[in-house]
Amino acid sequence: MSTRGSITIAGLASLAVLAGSCSAVDHAPTAAHPRPVRAHVVPALAQASPTRHPNVLVITADDMRADDLRWMPQTRRQIARTGLTFRNSFAPNPLCCPARASLLTGEYSHNHRVLSHEAPYGFGAFDDSRTLPTVLRRAGYRTALVGKYLNGYGDQPTYAGHRPSLRYVPPGWSQWWGSTDHHWRAGERPGGGTYNYTHLTSNVNGRLRTYPGRYTTDVTSEQTSDLVRRFGAVRPRRPWFVWWTPVAPHFGGPRESDDPGTVRRPDGDPVPWGTPARPAWVKHRFDRQITHGAGVPPGRPEERDVSDKPGYLRNAPALSRHERSIERTVTRQRAEALFVLDRGIAHTLRTLRQTGQARRTIVVFTSDNGYYVGEHRKRQGKITLHEPSIRVPLLMSGPTIPHGSRFDPVTVEDLAVTIASWAGARLPAADGSDLRPTIARGDTGWTRPVVLEGLMSGRRYARAHHWARAMQGLDTVGIRTGRWKLVRYSTGEYELYDLQHDPLELRSLHGAATREIRGELEGVWQQYAACARRACRVPLPPDLVTGPGETRRTTVHQEQARQRYYRY
Repeated sequence: MSTRGSITIAGLASLAVLAGSCSAVDHAPTAAHPRPVRAHVVPALAQASPTRHPNVLVITADDMRADDLRWMPQTRRQIARTGLTFRNSFAPNPLCCPARASLLTGEYSHNHRVLSHEAPYGFGAFDDSRTLPTVLRRAGYRTALVGKYLNGYGDQPTYAGHRPSLRYVPPGWSQWWGSTDHHWRAGERPGGGTYNYTHLTSNVNGRLRTYPGRYTTDVTSEQTSDLVRRFGAVRPRRPWFVWWTPVAPHFGGPRESDDPGTVRRPDGDPVPWGTPARPAWVKHRFDRQITHGAGVPPGRPEERDVSDKPGYLRNAPALSRHERSIERTVTRQRAEALFVLDRGIAHTLRTLRQTGQARRTIVVFTSDNGYYVGEHRKRQGKITLHEPSIRVPLLMSGPTIPHGSRFDPVTVEDLAVTIASWAGARLPAADGSDLRPTIARGDTGWTRPVVLEGLMSGRRYARAHHWARAMQGLDTVGIRTGRWKLVRYSTGEYELYDLQHDPLELRSLHGAATREIRGELEGVWQQYAACARRACRVPLPPDLVTGPGETRRTTVHQEQARQRYYRY
């Protein structure tokens, strides 16, 4: 990156973000117009002496890449600079709905069975009877969701079969401010929805409320601040959990004059390019800094040789010159949407300080999944299992959280277990691990695998291969260790990467790797593919474990290689 204010990948790996869900008991907060948030420097969150049951604020961005933290200076300054950055944070199933279900349960998607965002999966497949908010409520917490829930909420029936879900409030939530995905008929009121940045419709504790003409990030920021203020004023004081799930930087309407629209690839296939809507004041803010797409290396092809890749990438043509300029536009618009969110986060953190709650509140920032912006000739999206899609930011700050970086692997399933542990509660069916020892004492090394999962769409990835039954209804699966990544597809195709020597996944070794390492990784995947609870935490074979020093070196090498290749 060639302008002032840019930072290195290694520097931004000390940053991160998380959040999202909620029900109704307390009185609803007001919906006053949000006060403008100035872009000046705000003092960092105060550190504090340990508190047994802290408040927890989780902020989960939507489709945010780990390297997108560059565009969020307040978040870096107020959370990362005073707390922890997790440099190896992953969404094992990199898609909004499965990832959010994992945060609510601590389970891999092959266990909670929310495999995708479309029916028969999505919101309608999610059993919400025992989740993080239900165990927190039993532990004495007030709970609130603000923003996006699971895809299909408001339109699909509930898991129990109740229709409609438009005014449904899931169990466990004291306050529910969930945006709806209901598909409104022409002329039907109130209209609007989750992915309309200027016409949000929320279920507010069972009643629909609409916000036409107001930017959704500002609306949910103000709602979150109001809830924090309300919870802090209630006596007797009880700890609270708030999940704020803004939609930025996910693509969404309304359509704007500088949106790319639909453009044909060189082979003639049409690509509908998605970008987030932004308020006028932030447009063009990063034009000088963003000179090319985040996944498009300037002056060279995004990937010269894709003969090692599976068919869905091998058959994709290289980006045209026009498409490369579109990737730059997409990167700029996503950065602009995140900068608006950054101001909203600063506003909410200021509310914590003003109400005297900062010293007893842990703040977590993350994303539900990453996003491709041209890597491996994939124009946009997520779901498949390369690093740009599975890597997410994860930052923590607050009482008991030291300052620095952690390099041990972390998943969204681990985050759910850790939040419950902070509250003195437990998610009995969770697959994830409690991060508190790593937070307090530091890294122990990459001792357990990250189980990778995904469900692609399209007939060519129908489950056809002889071992497809072992994929648990998924069609893209894999395993990630500190050095190796193995991915297998229902078509029978594989990818295998040695990330110590090929950190950008440019050369799959599946056909060339030794039979021993390939066989061992396949055996490890078979062991964990259907794992549940403790079985997901069984240590790797010793020769696949990387110690703290080796894990750190591999991670930094990967960050620096990306920085050089994409010229950040």
